[in-house]
Amino acid sequence: MTTTQQTALVTGASRGIGRAIAQRLARDGFTVIINYAGNVASAEETVHSINANGGNAIAIQADVAVENQVSRLFRAAKNINGQLDVVVHSAGIMPMAKITPAALADFDKVINTNLRGAFLVLANAAESVRDGGKIIALSSSVIAKSFPAYGPYIASKAGVEGLVHVLANELRGRNITVNAVAPGPTGTDLFFNGKSTEQINAIAALAPLARIGTPDEIASVVATLAGADGSWVNSQVIRVNGGFA
Repeated sequence: MTTTQQTALVTGASRGIGRAIAQRLARDGFTVIINYAGNVASAEETVHSINANGGNAIAIQADVAVENQVSRLFRAAKNINGQLDVVVHSAGIMPMAKITPAALADFDKVINTNLRGAFLVLANAAESVRDGGKIIALSSSVIAKSFPAYGPYIASKAGVEGLVHVLANELRGRNITVNAVAPGPTGTDLFFNGKSTEQINAIAALAPLARIGTPDEIASVVATLAGADGSWVNSQVIRVNGGFA
């Protein structure tokens, strides 16, 4: 696919799936804005990897849960090439917490980042993305599993999917597609952290393909939705999970 001075903003793009998405969109010709919350070194590494391979990327810090920081992020992103064509919301956190009174602080933290953050990013994207542009949010296939200790995370991602469907309807008349991509277990630091080899193998065995996905496999689906091939896909949740759920 060839693009001409198109700009894509990817939140949470300094590591993991977000980084893979940014790298793929850069290869497809987009100028990519690498949004990150606090890990400057990882953001700069992502920018360097893209620019060293002939792409065009810059990093902009912003916490997606903080209103004035998100507004600043979108203003800066739009100013780079004069318009914003694609927004991919990948930023999120996943602490484990059971549904108990003691876990309320963890619940509030997850909802603040994952759901409030999604609302702010989607709201600003709706105002900033050009007519004919693309908005994509990351959800999760774990919604279908109801694993213990995933309650706050699943609640936040179910909310994200609801926002995607509503925003697609609210943007009627502007030819903007709004979709979600819901990865299954994917080989990132976020996934591997705290898991034993036995746990990883057990999770991998849940899918008929019997393996963990790769960030690049998620990025390829996002790239399809962000490009011309995704023009007739709207208000959908694409579950990219090897049959996990």
